Amino acid sequence: MRRPLQAVLVAVVMLLGAACGSSSDDSGADGAWTYTDDLGTTLELDEAPQRIVAQSSVAAALTDLGLGDRVVGVFGPLKNPDGDADLQAVGLDVDDVVDVTGKGEYGDLDLEKLAELRPDVVLTSTYVEPTLWYVNEATQKKLEGTYPIGVISYEGKTQEQIFDSAEKLALALGADEADFAEGRRAFEQASTRLKAADAALGHPTYEAVSLTPELFYVSNPDANPDLQYYRDELGLDIVTPKKPDLDEGGYWQSLSWEKADLYDADYALWDARGGSATLEKLRSEPVWGKTTAARNDAYVPWNSVGPPSPQGRAAIMDLFSAELEKKAS
Repeated sequence: MRRPLQAVLVAVVMLLGAACGSSSDDSGADGAWTYTDDLGTTLELDEAPQRIVAQSSVAAALTDLGLGDRVVGVFGPLKNPDGDADLQAVGLDVDDVVDVTGKGEYGDLDLEKLAELRPDVVLTSTYVEPTLWYVNEATQKKLEGTYPIGVISYEGKTQEQIFDSAEKLALALGADEADFAEGRRAFEQASTRLKAADAALGHPTYEAVSLTPELFYVSNPDANPDLQYYRDELGLDIVTPKKPDLDEGGYWQSLSWEKADLYDADYALWDARGGSATLEKLRSEPVWGKTTAARNDAYVPWNSVGPPSPQGRAAIMDLFSAELEKKAS
């Protein structure tokens, strides 16, 4: 996945994304535990993992699904650049978790701090297989052979398939399926609310965008599961960029700022991972300023990355709905 926000982290720390994989808990009579993740990797342990270190979104999902007591450490975003809790980890107590994110480049982990937590397994996700989310290649090589690494894949999946992957993993880890019902209800209620909020505005058009200092990105709802769900299941009218020009993974179309008005929409869904600075930068761009959304100052924060659980996505959808409801009032 082309991760524009990461690109700022790697530009400003030099921005800052397949079919459903198999999942199984094959615990035998002797207590041995095996699990095949979405990349087809089979994890094998003497018993089900009791101590888990996970990327923050995955950790939040496991917490939603009743396994918060197993999560001993996290890595990845916990707070956004404004200092607020990052919605990529909605549901986590971001001030109380043990953070093993490294201080270096994107995807670094503090391996000494990680070792002190004695994890049985390290869990993360992927947007472009087999590239791991918030684990760079050098760090992955250091982890392999020391800890089993399990992955939830988002690539080519619908929102429902992502939920299924997270719930299958949680079940394999020993979660009680009865604990999933509340999250599913929350997701259904949030879906109904968002559909109503869109209708109250008269079904406007939306363009989901992100940016770096050098480039303007338009998100592709054919690849981004949240936008795909909003469009196909809830009926939101979301701009779809031109397919021949899509970036790696199909998640984005990158444009020069001189072409930022290539598409037009009533509302801009701006990638809120960069905090308020992202919106300020977008508002300052003269070519983008020609669009309907810019002329009307019609901006809605967009949180594409979040926990792969129904409850986590419901929380993000409720914030989206609240913003639309403000526009309609």
